[in-house]
Amino acid sequence: MKNNTEKLVTKSHIRNRTIFSFSVLALFSVFIFFGWRWLHNQPDDNGTPKPVRNVLNFDESVFGNFLSNDHLAKTFPVSAAVKNVRVNGSEGMSDDFDPASWKLKVARKPGDTLLITLDEIKKLPKTEIIFDFKCIEGWSQVTHWGGVKFSDFAKKYGLDDQTAMKYMGLITPDAGYYVGIDMPSVMHPQTLLCYEMNGKPLPMNQGAPLRLIIPVKYGIKHLKRIGTMFFSNERPPDYWYERGYDYFSGL
Repeated sequence: MKNNTEKLVTKSHIRNRTIFSFSVLALFSVFIFFGWRWLHNQPDDNGTPKPVRNVLNFDESVFGNFLSNDHLAKTFPVSAAVKNVRVNGSEGMSDDFDPASWKLKVARKPGDTLLITLDEIKKLPKTEIIFDFKCIEGWSQVTHWGGVKFSDFAKKYGLDDQTAMKYMGLITPDAGYYVGIDMPSVMHPQTLLCYEMNGKPLPMNQGAPLRLIIPVKYGIKHLKRIGTMFFSNERPPDYWYERGYDYFSGL
């Protein structure tokens, strides 16, 4: 009799647990459904429902405080760098671009724009970095880049007033791609204006003649084929921010 009673109690326990589990699942499904409908009906903020954008902005305000010149991306030996470097997107890379006529436009203020050639940039001290390039698509590669520290570039061309502002904006020559970057990240010691990959001139599909390499950010901020550079205390337009990603995009 004792064994039979235990068997009946066990079956009852399993039945009750099953009913409870399905009830919780049903309530959770109802919550998800109405929560999704509520979120879907919220005002849009740059490609993202307003509540989600508020969370992204909060994350930026928190994690942005951890960035400093002591916050360095891990570096690797040259032997660790891949030979076949993956391309992270082709926005802003129009086929009608003529690298022979390219000059970097640095808009210091309205009516004051510098035109700088690649040869002039190459006269500055060269810096190389091998780091793990991370893409928002979920892949990463250890890659080898060479160029000029942005901080050295800013010093050479007298950009003290500009780098005292909150943001820098970059735009491709065809205006098809554009990013805005917080100034502490711009002036970070690992941020490069890059003209080499694996010890050779940048390939066209990697942003020749000049691209940004900024190891403290995801790949969406590493703008290829820089056309114009400008500075602002207001957030410049940002291609992927307008499509639902967070503005800071830091690592």
